[in-house]
Amino acid sequence: MSEISRAITASSAAISAPSGASEVTIWEVGPRDGLQNEKTIVPVEVKAEFIHRLAGAGHRVIEATSFVHPRWVPQLADAEELLELLAGEQRVLPDLPVLVPNERGLDRALSLGVEQIAVFASATETFASKNLNRTLETQWSMFEPTMVRAKEQGLFVRGYLSMCFGDPWEGAVPIEQVVAAGRRLLDLGADQLSLGDTIGTGTPGHVTALLRAFGDAGVGIDKIAVHFHDTYGQALANAYAAWQQGVTTFDASAGGLGGCPYAKSATGNLATEDLVFLFEGLGVRTGVDLDALVETSLWMAERLGRPSPSRVVAALGAESDA
Repeated sequence: MSEISRAITASSAAISAPSGASEVTIWEVGPRDGLQNEKTIVPVEVKAEFIHRLAGAGHRVIEATSFVHPRWVPQLADAEELLELLAGEQRVLPDLPVLVPNERGLDRALSLGVEQIAVFASATETFASKNLNRTLETQWSMFEPTMVRAKEQGLFVRGYLSMCFGDPWEGAVPIEQVVAAGRRLLDLGADQLSLGDTIGTGTPGHVTALLRAFGDAGVGIDKIAVHFHDTYGQALANAYAAWQQGVTTFDASAGGLGGCPYAKSATGNLATEDLVFLFEGLGVRTGVDLDALVETSLWMAERLGRPSPSRVVAALGAESDA
């Protein structure tokens, strides 16, 4: 980071701000959610190096891949190969959770010694039908055996809940409907619930109202993570609102990789660099080295053949070239 950027973030941290946690965890989703929609297959060696670079930048949690059937997500068909490659390199790595859709996916994860998994549920009827081939109610019977077995094996289980702030087919999603779906995931044994703004329509007021509704329903803020997309340019503001409410786990994707196929003009996940820059300005510890992360995203952008959509990567990358 340039001296000018350092001075700006240092002075920002000295300004009094509404109190949130002094330390947060960034759940890095670039290797999984960021790459899964890439049409050109990324070589497994590049994915492994990407994860190592993210780890070297200080990430404590990196969602590595998904055990979804290769027919549905061809980009992640190399899930076993990737984890075996990482395990065989004898380099220190952080937590590497993986997404599993069902018991078959869990079997594949367990065979490789995975210790953290995530399942992916819907807060709306239409998305449950289109993405899971289930109804809003019957989706739980698909997750229950997977989650029960995972807990019996001592695994950490995260529950993703999509369409929490808006649905491209149904429009606005009632807060009480989201809370009810989130509680079902927690009741099934999820250790953490990640609330997804899948099409990026959330606003800070909506984020605040939803988090308070979960609190009113008896769900501790320590159980909740947030996952924002930046389609309407609200992701950072939404992250700040969630931090003010006490959230300490934030999903983000290095370089802003990824996007939502259900939202027109979707610009993808909240960029990790933008989130780190925000928290540095608030004096909040992330454990992530921003300079190293920017270098990693520039490296990956070269391999994907296009610039990173992250504002911070663009700014600091230009500074380093000057």
